Amino acid sequence: MIEYLRGKLAELEPTMATVDCMGVGYGVNITLNTYASIQGKEDVKLWIYESIREDAYQLWGFSSKVEREVFLLLITVSGIGANTARMILSALTPKELCGIISSGNAKMLTQVKGIGPKAAQRIIVDLGDKIMALADDTLQAGSQSIAKGTTILNNEVADEATQALTMLGFSPAPTHKVVHKILSEEPDAPVEKVIKLALKML
Repeated sequence: MIEYLRGKLAELEPTMATVDCMGVGYGVNITLNTYASIQGKEDVKLWIYESIREDAYQLWGFSSKVEREVFLLLITVSGIGANTARMILSALTPKELCGIISSGNAKMLTQVKGIGPKAAQRIIVDLGDKIMALADDTLQAGSQSIAKGTTILNNEVADEATQALTMLGFSPAPTHKVVHKILSEEPDAPVEKVIKLALKML
């Protein structure tokens, strides 16, 4: 069992990080919050969840243990798979999600792609008590906020944001339109902010 990976950040995309550990490159699926947290770093440590199926072996990485804890809770809910859990933790920080679940705000959860009213209610009912078990100070220490990175040229931001959103399951045409609308209103927005805004609009 892999608990975490520590090594050089060889490649980074909004949905995938390649971590070089002693010459071996591990491709790790990541959330947008983790992407923002490790962007610009040379050395990283990612807490790992291994997904092993007959047809696939995937690594999911998180910049904090609490984000991994919340991810593991999400995938225990019926109908919530790893990709959906990543989508939720790309649209919301762990602290924001825990606040939504604790307050029973199903409407906020339905703003995430793939989460309908029934799924939102299941998440709140199934995880309400478990989320409360996570101490407030742990959440504050572990939650990752979207930090502004260095400004990238608009065409590079648009291409990277569109590619990331497509990998998350959105259709390219409407994604392209939404990304360019965001950049027309906020031309200096970094890629992680564009993706997060698009997740609320698509």
